[in-house]
Amino acid sequence: MITIGIIMSFILCTIYYFVETVRNGMGKKRWITAGIVLGPMALPMFQISKKMNLRKVTGFHSVYLNA
Repeated sequence: MITIGIIMSFILCTIYYFVETVRNGMGKKRWITAGIVLGPMALPMFQISKKMNLRKVTGFHSVYLNA
């Protein structure tokens, strides 16, 4: 049962990474592979990459506020 839970968490993380990469215009293959191999352990790297991608598009000296 634990194995099934671990496999399901990896699959759900992969789906989450795919949806978020499509929304943010990031590389799909890289994050799908990371989701399959690392699963939830890739989440901090994903969040940092997403933030850096946003900063690259908007500029490093601009202010971005989340509502």
